[in-house]
Amino acid sequence: MIGGKWKALILFWLRDQVCQFGELRRKIPHISERMLTQQLRELEQDGIVHRKVHPVVPPRVEYSLTPYGRTLRPITDMMCKWGTKHLQRD
Repeated sequence: MIGGKWKALILFWLRDQVCQFGELRRKIPHISERMLTQQLRELEQDGIVHRKVHPVVPPRVEYSLTPYGRTLRPITDMMCKWGTKHLQRD
C-alpha cells in the first residue's frame, strides 16, 4: 500500500497537516501532476488518505490522513530517522 517512490513522501508531508494538491506539488518538486494524482487516488482507495472537496470556485481540494492512515505514523517516523542517520553514508 505504501510502496513505490512517492507514497512515503506524500505520507511524510501529510503526517501533521492538511495539504492542498498544489502544496503537495510544491513540496515534492520532482513528481508530475499525473503521478501525484494517481498516488493520492491509490492512497484514498486504500483508506489511508482522506480527500475533502470544498464547494467553492475554483474547487479547493484538501488531503489529510485518515485515522487508519495515522496508524502508519510510527513506521514513517522510523523511516525518517533511518534516512537521517544514513544520509551521509559513504
